[in-house]
Amino acid sequence: MTQNDRPSPEALLRAAAQEGRGRLKVFLGAAPGVGKTWEMLTEGHQRRDAGVDVVVGVVETHGRRETEALVQGHEVIPRRNVEHKGHSLGEMDIDAILARAPALVLVDELAHTNAPGSRHPKRYQDVEELLDAGIDVYSAINIQHVESLNDVVASFTRVRVRETVPDFVLEQAEIEVVDIPPDELIERLKDGKVYIPREATRALGHFFSKTNLTALRELALRRAAQAVDAQMLEHVRANALAGSFAVGERIVVAVSELPHAAGLVRAGKRMADALRAPWTAVHIETQRHRQFTGEERRQLADTLALATRLGASTASIPATDVVEGLRQFAREARATQIVIGKSSRTWWFEMRHGSVVDRLVRSVGDVAVHVLPSGEAAVPGRKTRHRRRGHWGNPADYLWSLLMVAAMAVIGRLLLEALDLGNIALLFLIPVMFAAATFGLRAGLFAGLASSLAYNFFFLPPTGTLTVSNPENVISILVLLGVAVVTSQFAARVRAQADLAGSSARQNAALASFSRQLTAAVTREELMQAICAEVSRLLDVRAVLLLPSADGPVLAAALPPEDRLEQIERAAAQWAMENDQSAGRGSATLTASDWLFNPLRSSAASGRGVLGVLGIARTDAADPLRSDQLPLLMSLLDQASIAFDRLTLEEENLRAQAVGERDRLRSALLSSVSHDLRTPLTTILTAAKEMRQHPSGELAEAIETEALRLNRFVANLLDMARVEAGALPMKPEPTDLFDAVAGAAHDTRAALHGHAVQLDIPPDVPLVRVDPVLLHHCLINLLDNAGRYADPGTPILIRGRRVPDMLLLSVIDQGPGIPLGQEKRVFETFTRLEGSDRVRHGTGLGLAIVKGFAEAMGLSVAASNNEDPPGACFTIRIPDALILKSFEGNFEDRDVP
Repeated sequence: MTQNDRPSPEALLRAAAQEGRGRLKVFLGAAPGVGKTWEMLTEGHQRRDAGVDVVVGVVETHGRRETEALVQGHEVIPRRNVEHKGHSLGEMDIDAILARAPALVLVDELAHTNAPGSRHPKRYQDVEELLDAGIDVYSAINIQHVESLNDVVASFTRVRVRETVPDFVLEQAEIEVVDIPPDELIERLKDGKVYIPREATRALGHFFSKTNLTALRELALRRAAQAVDAQMLEHVRANALAGSFAVGERIVVAVSELPHAAGLVRAGKRMADALRAPWTAVHIETQRHRQFTGEERRQLADTLALATRLGASTASIPATDVVEGLRQFAREARATQIVIGKSSRTWWFEMRHGSVVDRLVRSVGDVAVHVLPSGEAAVPGRKTRHRRRGHWGNPADYLWSLLMVAAMAVIGRLLLEALDLGNIALLFLIPVMFAAATFGLRAGLFAGLASSLAYNFFFLPPTGTLTVSNPENVISILVLLGVAVVTSQFAARVRAQADLAGSSARQNAALASFSRQLTAAVTREELMQAICAEVSRLLDVRAVLLLPSADGPVLAAALPPEDRLEQIERAAAQWAMENDQSAGRGSATLTASDWLFNPLRSSAASGRGVLGVLGIARTDAADPLRSDQLPLLMSLLDQASIAFDRLTLEEENLRAQAVGERDRLRSALLSSVSHDLRTPLTTILTAAKEMRQHPSGELAEAIETEALRLNRFVANLLDMARVEAGALPMKPEPTDLFDAVAGAAHDTRAALHGHAVQLDIPPDVPLVRVDPVLLHHCLINLLDNAGRYADPGTPILIRGRRVPDMLLLSVIDQGPGIPLGQEKRVFETFTRLEGSDRVRHGTGLGLAIVKGFAEAMGLSVAASNNEDPPGACFTIRIPDALILKSFEGNFEDRDVP
């Protein structure tokens, strides 16, 4: 199977990624009221009647009776209520749909923004999760909600839609256009079938004008056609089908190093605009590319840069022949039209080399070829270029070829008595093949001619002359020369293909290395330095990276690090950043700068615009970029932009998580303060008022108890602040665990009222080196927690156990235990797991303090459910390094009242 016959690996990988995913079908309309929801519900009924399990996830009827009638008969998943600013908002219940697991779910208004607090901010993200679960989805959207068309729609409707859907969602969907003529839609609007009469009158005067509706209709049809064309091409590539499938136009513009190539690019742009077709500017890189002068390389780079600015994709394809490379690229791109220029050539040049245009027209089959004349007198210039020094290669190549021929002549003379002349002639093929494979075609041809002359001079009678006495020997010379020519061509072609393959492999390896370096960077500073270092290494340039700021571009990274920019360089960087185009030397703007600045663009989905600019320059002040390096630079810029986008998203996610955590802690703190301060304060105020009238010791005890509770609450807040600030004073010393447990039980006797404390600690448990004050606080909070959650009248067990590498000290209550899966969450700040049969008071700080204090001392703490006795078990783990092995304790099991 040849490369042209095999399926595209990328297409196969994308097809494999869709295996197991649900299918998305989008009903696309030009405007509200065209009947998208009605069509979606109708097709849902048809699928249900065919035996498919269909449910309605969310449908907006907007009070339309015919739409409401269609909802009847469908199973509707109830919406979940989300509280926001005092209002209850109904949103699609994605968890209920996943639990129901239908075959197909109907989800209206794909561009909808979910209420704050929902799992995903956008409804299309809910749909993505349903698709990942293998559930098919039908949805609906208007063309103005497509992200890439948002600006276009706003330009003529004067209405900018804020709710948009990224284009990739539609690219993976089957699209059905729901279309009605503008006049019919306007009649529906007047009849009140779209909006209520007052809103309908206002809409007719603004958004729903016939001109706007016609333009929106055309956009919807074109966008659907583009999606169908892209899906068709994906199927064609995945199945290796032949043909261009010209249902949609695709244009390829062939560019070269000649000045008139810029005119070809502009012509391709006009053609693409007229046909509304995607287009690509491609340069075929052959062996001749190595012979370009600096001016020719600069001209080619300018042409490709112009194509990029005009909106084209660019490519530089290595090939042994221009026609073969262009034909292969057009086949892979499924091009329907090729734009190529024809330079003025002499009849002698075309007789020797042929016409690229004529060969292309004969070989591309059903692809239309547009030939544009160059309009220049190219012959003198081309003669000058062909005559420049070094065109025939290095003289040393010919010297080595001649020495190889001489060596074969010497070997032939030595073997003359043992071999006949026919076999000796074969020896002279060795230098021909060596020269062609090592030095190229011209050196091979030279070796062939020299071999023929040497064979004639040294071996054919009369020897020592170039005269041939026997006519049969003339045939031998001609055959030898012909074989030498053919062998040279084949060997040179193989060498050229090997060079091109090596060049492609080196570029791929460079991109892979660049990607690895960027992936390894975990901070923005590391990423920026890695970008500069790799670009500098791969392109042999100096590199700087600038980021936008309120005061203009700021130098963020450079290689060499001491590089600084002058005022004109900063102006070029600012222009590149503001206009999203290249600027500086080698571009079309601010060419006085020694640096070339290229923007790093964010993805269209993120909408962040230009993330920064990358500047490159050469030490010798030459143009910073050669034409053959332009594709590599474009690939490096794309990968750098993706890495920047990834890191920016990660930083924003971390910031959002931090803000969410702060909001959660703030809400929890306010809730805790309002409860844990108000309750004891109310008790204290009431008791104080009663004591003023009837002094009582019982009331005084109540005041003392609640005051101690307040004091403990404030102490917990201060301790938590110290934990989060990392400002815990550490004074480790040998500590007796039994004394520590007894002291904590004594200090919590009020909280443990009605509960006996049982100690189960072996007598040989040694001392441990910890901070006794922090350990005391840990035990107090664990016992206080156990007293609140233990069943009334049940004892609380404190158990010590020596295991390999550590000592375990556990506090076990006999209560309802910890809900499954919440073992780690109980240690989070302000977390309170309420029991199902009773209400617990507390701040949710105690266990978080235990975890913070334990980690500060080098210990760890874990929560689990105990079996005997049943209840929650909190265990402090003391590592072997903190255990004093020389001490033998003398403990006995006892009850602490």
